[in-house]
Amino acid sequence: MQNIILPILYQDDHLVAINKPHNLLVHRSSIAADESVFALQLLRDQLNCWVSPCHRIDRKTSGVLLFALSTEADKEIKKQFENHSVRKKYLALVRGYLPESGTADRPLEKEKGGFQDAITHFRCLQQVELDIEVSRYPKSRYSLAEITPETGRMHQIRRHFAQLRHYLIGDKTYGECKHNKMFEQKFGLNTMLLHASELSFIHPITGENMYIKAPMNEEFRRILNEIGMSTQGL
Repeated sequence: MQNIILPILYQDDHLVAINKPHNLLVHRSSIAADESVFALQLLRDQLNCWVSPCHRIDRKTSGVLLFALSTEADKEIKKQFENHSVRKKYLALVRGYLPESGTADRPLEKEKGGFQDAITHFRCLQQVELDIEVSRYPKSRYSLAEITPETGRMHQIRRHFAQLRHYLIGDKTYGECKHNKMFEQKFGLNTMLLHASELSFIHPITGENMYIKAPMNEEFRRILNEIGMSTQGL
């Protein structure tokens, strides 16, 4: 991992966006004290300059990750994230047949107690039924979801979909162990199938409307192909 070259999706004098691989932490964290490789340090060394993460995505989530290259851009873009004016879009493979569209809006508990509002919109892109027995069911059903979180709470997508009982495949914390085990045994899955696919925002310096898209990682694409879902345009 130390020798990895991070794929750059966009770069100018003030911002750089990468397509973060899954299983890579954004920066040092007390919850993963044993780790020594992080996107922040890799990108800093790759570009040979100061970089600052504008937001975070989970370790096992791949996709668009935005960094600032100047303190002015860093300050201004973080205001947009704090005001929830940055539009984020994710793709996830989940258990069961999702409805055509919906919203999860149950408040989520904070780490230090109390609750905070959380809103997650979604729509179903594809569905598939597999002739594979999981638990007491002779067949298993899955949906490819396009997810647009309105707020940015910790593990919001994973927790909201667990509440809906449409668990994310490969999620070891909030997911469903029998379906995770089946995907490991039948398809060799070794990560969580959640991908930060798009990021839209106002450029903090130029005022330009920005749209950055990250192609789906090969592991996610391989799994979709193997279960009979289309990966065209992803």
